[in-house]
Amino acid sequence: MAEKPTAAFVLSLIGGIIYLLVGIVIAVIAAFLGALASFADMGAVGLGVAAVGAVGLVCGIIMIIGAVMMNSSERSRVRTGAILVLILTIVGAFFTIGGFVIGFILALIGSILGLTWKPTVSMPPPPAPPS
Repeated sequence: MAEKPTAAFVLSLIGGIIYLLVGIVIAVIAAFLGALASFADMGAVGLGVAAVGAVGLVCGIIMIIGAVMMNSSERSRVRTGAILVLILTIVGAFFTIGGFVIGFILALIGSILGLTWKPTVSMPPPPAPPS
């Protein structure tokens, strides 16, 4: 079985899930604010918060895709997934309150582990002595 960066995958996946959940919470709050703001003729407030929640949802979904890409034994796929998770961790931090900070920390550590992961090189067996 090929070696995979399991710790990087798990941490990035958990961070992406937290970002996704926070994005859902923000979207629900936006729906509530939108309903309240419609009574006060301030519909733009609810729309603005809904846009923030939508960006948080998209960041969470793409972070999960990046984490799944990291669950590979190919170094290029792991690196691509780690870069994707790292970029969306930073971008999504502004829209999801850093995934309640714990999501930010987990995704950041996972992406760094993915970027620094190197598969171990298996040594070929020594040549058989002549008989």
